[in-house]
Amino acid sequence: MVCPRCLESVSDIAAGLKLPVSSVELGSVELTRPLTDGEQEKFGQSLSDKGFELVFDRETELVTLVKGALAGYIRHLEESEHPEKLSVYVSEKNHYNYSYLSKVFSEATGETIENHLIRLKIERVKELLQFRKWTLSEIAWKLNYSSVQYLSNQFKKVTGMTVTQYRKKNRNDRISLDSL
Repeated sequence: MVCPRCLESVSDIAAGLKLPVSSVELGSVELTRPLTDGEQEKFGQSLSDKGFELVFDRETELVTLVKGALAGYIRHLEESEHPEKLSVYVSEKNHYNYSYLSKVFSEATGETIENHLIRLKIERVKELLQFRKWTLSEIAWKLNYSSVQYLSNQFKKVTGMTVTQYRKKNRNDRISLDSL
């Protein structure tokens, strides 16, 4: 789960099942006690019905946590005047060394953390372009790109089209951030 709606959905599921939840954060649910087999089965099925999965192996859990941190990093970029470096942010959010997280993430997903972040940022750019509230220059600043040209080049590399082409087509082919 990597977005506020996901947090709300998971919280609602847990509350509906009367599970002993102490907190729900991006990528994790903390419990006050272990779940019984029956609770775990019901929770897993309820999550699956909503498009989530219950994860127990450490590698998959770390990938999920990193993805959650990356979604949070996008918000951090937009809200902070002086955002932290990606490696610092992800390490602090997950309490692991960045090179370890990077290795596990790459082995499990076949892409680097940085490439996944680029895809997330481009999806966010698409979303902001659809609002037609900000100029490309403002979007580049908002997402901490060094220049509009760099954003444009990255956009074309990821999507196969220029920002202008994307705008003209008035495309609605965004991928939700929580499904990346």
